Amino acid sequence: MLSAVSPFHWRDATQLALEPGAIALMVLAGALYAWGQSRVRDWPRSRSLYFALGLVVTFVATESFIGVFDRAYFSDHMVQHLLLIMVAGPLFAISTPLDLAYRAGSARLRAVLDGRVMTTLTQPLVAFALYFVFIPVSHLTGLFNEMLLHEWIHQFEHLGFLVVGYLFFRVAFGLERGRTIHPGLRLVFVMAAVPVDTFTGLALAMSSHNPFSAYRTLAPIGSTPASILTNVQLGGAIMWIGGDALMLLACIPIAVAWVRWEARRTVELDARLDAQGR
Repeated sequence: MLSAVSPFHWRDATQLALEPGAIALMVLAGALYAWGQSRVRDWPRSRSLYFALGLVVTFVATESFIGVFDRAYFSDHMVQHLLLIMVAGPLFAISTPLDLAYRAGSARLRAVLDGRVMTTLTQPLVAFALYFVFIPVSHLTGLFNEMLLHEWIHQFEHLGFLVVGYLFFRVAFGLERGRTIHPGLRLVFVMAAVPVDTFTGLALAMSSHNPFSAYRTLAPIGSTPASILTNVQLGGAIMWIGGDALMLLACIPIAVAWVRWEARRTVELDARLDAQGR
């Protein structure tokens, strides 16, 4: 039976949530990545580091005190959400796990990765559509209230944030094999998703009432309707401002990659023209 927790104090920052199922999945993911790396001799160590950092961020977001209070404070949940989808997700995208699986796996696994399901799932438009739908649906509908009431839905939501974040940013960074888009369009791809976070965050920040009835039971002991609403509004502001800021931050390496791509293309074009002139 779910019940309210004591109000957060900074001494609670040492608390851990430690969900066995979530930890087992993180250990399994790390072990599979390490196994794949051991089979690909020239695999860049930097990508392995990014994958490890992604796991660390996921652990902090779900198993630290952030995970302890993620169903008591909406603002805490929103910090967790941003860590999973906009920090861990990009780190996993940079670590290119599907490329590693393709190179280290069997012929059957490569056939699966080249199959219709994976090809469709990794399409740029599919990744964008998933992000466009998942963010508002998971925060502005009754699904969020169900997540507060049911732990298994809560855990699937965490997984959803990671998967959607990874699929979105793998397109934005364009590092993995498969369908890609022009380096310049990657900036458009990311910026086109910013209004999704802005709209969802503003809708919550401007709420005139608590939209999630489960907080009447799960909010910290001593919470009043006014304090619950204030925290919901704070969470909306975190999503709006924090989400937009992280999206803009992600644009920096994308813009740098585009400039480098254009520079290489210019050199290649000049070389081709020089060869034709001779």
